[in-house]
Amino acid sequence: MENLYIPQIAKAVNATEEFEFKETLEGLETLTPVQGVMSVRHVGSFIEVTAKASTIITLTCDRTLVQFNYRLAINTSEMIWLAEPLPEGEYPKEREIETGDLVESLSPNGYFDPAAWLYEQLILAIPYPKIAPDAPALEISDRPAENSDKTLDKRWAALSSLKFE
Repeated sequence: MENLYIPQIAKAVNATEEFEFKETLEGLETLTPVQGVMSVRHVGSFIEVTAKASTIITLTCDRTLVQFNYRLAINTSEMIWLAEPLPEGEYPKEREIETGDLVESLSPNGYFDPAAWLYEQLILAIPYPKIAPDAPALEISDRPAENSDKTLDKRWAALSSLKFE
């Protein structure tokens, strides 16, 4: 995917660049190429990026340590503000930051990298924890196991007298 020059997006039909893709992304190990559709719309002070994409990746189950294939799919959008960054010497030594200030921004005369943005969205969509579909369910019980006294660490024995009945 080629970088998009932001002023060129504003001059496109309906101020929107829309394209289909089917390619591998650097840094993301997949079994199939990432394929989907992306739209980048220039809306004056920000660009709106939307994408639908999918691929298949290999994950390792956190419960059984067995590898399994997982269909990774996204259907997401993000608004990226267009603002000139401050020169490095003009940053205040101390600054209060509002929650709304913590957004991604690009220079209005810069470039948007769709491959990097797509990579970030796919990485964020990887499930945590990674549990294989055929992994056994965890059994959680409130009552102690039959041999719990034998496996109990002796350092905790003093605390057992503090239990409330």
